[in-house]
Amino acid sequence: MNNFFDNQRILSLIWKRKFHFIIIGVIAVILGAIFSGPTFIKPKYRSTARLYPSNISEMSEESRTEQMLEIINSNDVKIKMFNAFNLDDAYGVKKDDPQYLTYMFDIYNKNVNTSKTQYETVEIDVMDFIPQQAADMCDSIIHFYNQKVGQIHKAKTREMVLILKKQLDKKNVEIDTVTTALKQVRTNTGIIDFKNQVPEVTRGYMTALATGRGSTSDTKEIKKLYDNMVEEGTDTYRLERRYNTLINEIDSVNTLYEINLSEFEKNITYSHVVESPFPSDKKSYPVRWLIVVFSAFSAVFFALLVFLVLDYQKE
Repeated sequence: MNNFFDNQRILSLIWKRKFHFIIIGVIAVILGAIFSGPTFIKPKYRSTARLYPSNISEMSEESRTEQMLEIINSNDVKIKMFNAFNLDDAYGVKKDDPQYLTYMFDIYNKNVNTSKTQYETVEIDVMDFIPQQAADMCDSIIHFYNQKVGQIHKAKTREMVLILKKQLDKKNVEIDTVTTALKQVRTNTGIIDFKNQVPEVTRGYMTALATGRGSTSDTKEIKKLYDNMVEEGTDTYRLERRYNTLINEIDSVNTLYEINLSEFEKNITYSHVVESPFPSDKKSYPVRWLIVVFSAFSAVFFALLVFLVLDYQKE
């Protein structure tokens, strides 16, 4: 056994049985070519798309491209692909199989690959037995990605719309209450604008007293208004300030509400396709020359081992 793998022995054996190796190699090439043909291995066609993410913001430490990959590779998108293309028939998996999803995900992941390129695009690579279907699957993955991001985006903005709508309703109820109270005070006291009326009423009343017109009807009206301001002024001023504050708050909330409502209602895409998929006119699998070469090499190598064993036994 010491000289079983001796180089000289091997070279001598190869030369001695060179015709055997040639015949075995030729037979292996022929068989490899036959069994790698479409009769035995159904050919697959490749379709590729490249796209950039758009209209999305970065989340956590993930880049937008990584977010796109996460969503494209989500089970939701994959299941939509199963249903849209009846992939259970194409993959030969029965829906009533207890491990249906396990088998489907496994086969799908072998035929559909996604990756990030050096230029931060996402590349979608689909293999299928039908060239047009491979291209259609690429297109559908992009469509389902846009749909999924749109759903996430709408769910997020819908929450904000509902929250802001509640705030807006609450503020409107409050301002209605303040407006009613302010209207009642103005009707009962004659105070229209406390802050601006105080200096004028005070000046008028003091002037009337200084000129000795305290008993006239005009002066009595001024005094009545002055007394009302003394008694109700603080509460009126508080109501006026609260009213103005509510107006500003309602304007701010309403602006945010309109922005989020607009975001919720708009329908946009979240990807920019830089390379559209198309049906391939050349199969990508199997690579026949590689199978033929590997078959020939394997057959010759196995034959070499067999001849070495036989030669060793003779000795």
